[in-house]
Amino acid sequence: MLRYFAKKLITLVLLLFLVSITVFSVLFVLPGDPAQIILGINATPESLANLRAELGLDKSFMGQYTDWIGNLLLGRSHQSIHYKMPVFDLILGSLAVTGPMALLAMLFALAIALPSGIYAARHQNQAGDVTVMFCTQLGLATPEFWLGILLTLLFSVQLGWFSAGGFPGWSTDFWGSLKALLLPAFALGVIRASILTRLTRSSMLEVLREDYVRTARAKGLKERTVVYVHALRNALVPVLTIMGLQLGQLLAGTIIIENVYFLPGLGRLVFNAIGQRDLPVVRDIVLFMAAAVVVVNFLVDLTYAFLDPRIRLE
Repeated sequence: MLRYFAKKLITLVLLLFLVSITVFSVLFVLPGDPAQIILGINATPESLANLRAELGLDKSFMGQYTDWIGNLLLGRSHQSIHYKMPVFDLILGSLAVTGPMALLAMLFALAIALPSGIYAARHQNQAGDVTVMFCTQLGLATPEFWLGILLTLLFSVQLGWFSAGGFPGWSTDFWGSLKALLLPAFALGVIRASILTRLTRSSMLEVLREDYVRTARAKGLKERTVVYVHALRNALVPVLTIMGLQLGQLLAGTIIIENVYFLPGLGRLVFNAIGQRDLPVVRDIVLFMAAAVVVVNFLVDLTYAFLDPRIRLE
């Protein structure tokens, strides 16, 4: 197990290094001068040169990269050009919205996908299976922002159960903040539940045909024990792979749904920073989002080893 963990950790570090190089390189070649944005179009060449030197923009590519990554490793936050505050504080404040929303979305997705996928697999080609597959096809064809608008019209405008948008803040109103995330999280979760349901069904069908499942049934074990104890554990391995990708995507790709519900999350923050040419914010958030995807998949790989001991012995 220790060797397996070490291999995955080395891979994680290499991937994060490559991601940081890629993110910095792409933003380095983009047009635009942060010093000009800060001082305005009427700034003198001397003041621009002094500010570039103060920000380290007069250094070479490698000089700027080592300064940037060195400050990150030492925990030194860069300053936002537009917000005039440390980028770390902006990320933490936005993550307090995006993080819980992503976890709620995955909980909704799992609560729908696992029972539906197992039911469809146990009733293959029957009416229940066909109904589940038809519903998942509808889910795959539904844009999440459109579903979010429909949920708002029904539960906010018509029924008045939820607010139509906004986020009061955890310290101000905990339950109000939780309610503000339920509709967008459900909209995100339903779409991802469609993918997980189909994957759970196909994985369960494959596992239920294995010899050890037939042996368990031949020994007289209850069908519930065979399905939920013996089969489900092995069927979850491919499901976890997609879950990891989806969770990383939720942390990095909620721009549209956050704008629909006016949520101050990571997606909306980076969207505004791009429009404001706030490169320190864009650079740090893009790296954080990419690193979140890599780290989530690293944790999924470790989970494999607990679900299937054969993996860590390979």
